Parts: sequence; C-alpha cells; structure tokens
Amino acid sequence: MILNGKLFNLFKEKAIDTRVDLLCLGLGYTAVVMTDGAIGMAYTYFEDKKSCMALNEAVDYEGRPAVELLGKIKSEHPIERSMALALVNAMNYEDALKLPEDKDNTILFEEFNLQPNTNVAMVGYFGPLVKRLKEKKVPLEILDVSRGLGNRQDFYKKLSKWADVLLLTSTSILNNTTEEILSHLHKKVRTALLGPSTPMVAGAFAHLPVHMLAGTVPIEKDNILKAIRHGMGTPVLHKFSRKSYLALALFY
Repeated sequence: MILNGKLFNLFKEKAIDTRVDLLCLGLGYTAVVMTDGAIGMAYTYFEDKKSCMALNEAVDYEGRPAVELLGKIKSEHPIERSMALALVNAMNYEDALKLPEDKDNTILFEEFNLQPNTNVAMVGYFGPLVKRLKEKKVPLEILDVSRGLGNRQDFYKKLSKWADVLLLTSTSILNNTTEEILSHLHKKVRTALLGPSTPMVAGAFAHLPVHMLAGTVPIEKDNILKAIRHGMGTPVLHKFSRKSYLALALFY
C-alpha cells in the first residue's frame, strides 16, 4: 500500500536516530516503548496460526535502532506490521499528546452529522458506536469479516451509492485493505479512521479521502503495558488513555 510507504518515509529519519526500549506483543494489542519513554500501540493482527512461530524470523528489536522495526511496516506478515505500526505511534507520541480530546465521541457525531438522515457504513464492529447509532436510529451497514457481518461486494456497492459517512477501523492498515475500501467511495462520502491503532499523522493520508483520524493516546504507561500483557482489549486500554482526534479536511 502507498500508505505503508508514506508511514515509513515520514518516520525513517527519526527512526535512524532513536532506539526501541521495549516491545510487548500481546494477544489483543502490541505496544512499543522508546528509550525516551514514548509509547505507542496497535492491534495485534493474527492470521491463521499454523505453528508455534508467530513471526518470520527471530529478531530482538529491543535496544536496536528503531528503523529496523519501522521497515516491517512494509512486511507481508501482519504481526510484523502490527509491531511496526505500534512503533509509528510511539514515535508520534509527543505530537499525539497535543491533539484535542473527544472523550465520548461527541465531536465525531456532530462533525459527521450522525443523525437519522445520514447513511453510515462501518468497517469493523465498534460496539459502543453501534449502540449509540441504533439508539439515534441512524441507518447503518456493517462489514466485519471476523464476525461474519456483511458481504464485501454488497458493502462496496453501498459505499459507491448509498453511504454518506464511512467509519473505518484502523485495523484495515494491518490487513492492507485501507486503500481498497476507500477506492469504492463516491466523492461526497466523509470518512473517519477509528481505533487504538490509528496513526495520528496527517501527512500519511494526504492521498486518501479521510477527513478525521480518531485514535487512542496512552497516558498511564505501566497500566497500558500490564493490560496488553494480560490480553486485555479496547475497553480496558481506554481507561488508561485519552481518545483524541485530528481533522484532516473541511467537512461538507
């Protein structure tokens, strides 16, 4: 994907001069901590596990130049991309901390006009958002392959004709479907990229029709790392983080 290359290029120079302190590969999420204490996380994207080996090769990235792990953002192996994306989020940590907060998704609902007259397409199942959208009687179509929700081709047709808003999981970066999904949008669809994996980096998305990045910035590092080691998911991670957003384009 072009997106992977952009993420690499945007952080390559910094990655040459910095080192990884800690890599924590959890069942639900992966975290990377830099030697300066900055932390980032991303979803751990597993495909079918066929052996005890989760990675292509045995490499200890801790204490080594970050650029070695950053290069894995271009890997064909989704777990390697998971580690690299967590690294990107760690290297972007200081900038992400400066972004405004959208604790209860109020800004998301207001800016995207998530009301009964707005057709919403969602890739990835966001339980709290689904509940709130249904309470507001917002028309909703969901594609989530892991949950057996939706048909990909039917969903793409919805994107090209029916949808007003696309709420897209940042896990799509890890399975290399972000650009494929966005290629099916008609011109007036407004898009938000959501989830703890989201790289809050405007420059990486300049070539894509993405209007908002909505991510998760870790605040309590020790609690985040413990939650990841214990296989905890998004609801627990949010207790020790802040939900931030970055507007990328003018809204219609």
